[in-house]
Amino acid sequence: MNLSTAVRKQPLRQCIGCGQMKDKRELCRIIRDKEGNIFLDVTGKKNGRGAYICSDEKCFAKVMKTKGLERALKTSVEPSVYESLKEEFLKNESK
Repeated sequence: MNLSTAVRKQPLRQCIGCGQMKDKRELCRIIRDKEGNIFLDVTGKKNGRGAYICSDEKCFAKVMKTKGLERALKTSVEPSVYESLKEEFLKNESK
């Protein structure tokens, strides 16, 4: 087998909103860093505990309703954090 022609597996992640497995690059990553700050990671490479969500407003609404982000990041999330994430999320979605 020629190493240069080997097919690499695409990393899959599960959306915390709808539960679908999708390519990592199709999803938005939300992280909690060591200081406890929660923010959107547009690069997908920052250190911290991460959760993935579809680029869909319906998935984000479901995550807010079911507190899926709290379970995924293993911490409590204030409503103000959800609002700031939603603003960032909608701004990124339009790009």
